Amino acid sequence: MNARTDTAWLDAQYNNRALVPAHAKHLAHWASASAEARQRLVCLPDVAYGHGSGETLDLFLPPRQADRPLAPVLLFIHGGYWRSLDKRDHSFVAPPFVQRGAVVVVPNYALCPAVTVPDIALQMVKALVWTWDHIATHGGDPDRITVVGHSAGGHLAAMLLAALWPQWRSDLPPALVKNALSISGLYELEPLRHTPFLRDALRLTPAQVAQASPARFPAPAALSDRGALSCVAGGAESDEFLRQNTLMRQAWGTAAVPVCEALPGLNHFSVLEALVQPRHRLHRLARQLLGI
Repeated sequence: MNARTDTAWLDAQYNNRALVPAHAKHLAHWASASAEARQRLVCLPDVAYGHGSGETLDLFLPPRQADRPLAPVLLFIHGGYWRSLDKRDHSFVAPPFVQRGAVVVVPNYALCPAVTVPDIALQMVKALVWTWDHIATHGGDPDRITVVGHSAGGHLAAMLLAALWPQWRSDLPPALVKNALSISGLYELEPLRHTPFLRDALRLTPAQVAQASPARFPAPAALSDRGALSCVAGGAESDEFLRQNTLMRQAWGTAAVPVCEALPGLNHFSVLEALVQPRHRLHRLARQLLGI
């Protein structure tokens, strides 16, 4: 049987909690560090970016100084295979970037199976439009938005970089997203349609796979004020996640995806923790994209 439809093989490749026995410790650390971040930072929680289920976001703000220009904006999209986890589990991403002067936005979204993966992508479009409309009020620069996402959030980050923003609303700039960083992202969804532990929650159809697989999209048009997509994964992740990590460069080319790396020794959970470690390559890459 072809590996793409061998269900036992797919479960073994994509079930990260089974692949990382210590996953519960990682998730517990995320929760405790996130609670601390919400207490320590200036946080505006549960701001509505829409009227639908899950359509809220948290804002983390650096100290305001009247003589400083508007700050770069990092919008972080959480993972969980579009079916689990929450923005509150990921507040820990904010502190090192806020300390460098960035505004951090962490949106939520509704979860499968109550909604579809394309529905979630449209929710993230709404979250980005809200950010572009309102972030200057909170000290952020709407013309300096970088999107970072992990796992399912990495998929959504790639989708947002490729979005045709003026078709959504005529006054939006084509390069609304300046850069995107996808950490352990998923770019071709067809294997997930056949993966047993995900099948019942995601309920992917062939049409949805085509609609929401960024590896099938043409490369975004080159714009002078838009950067590129950076794709990274943990070097200790499964063969399928490492394969997925290379798909966007194959699809869009090196100009659109100049960074495509497997970071040694990191699994699907520890790779996200590297994002907040100031000396780590991944953290430095995110800061480079933000210009801080």
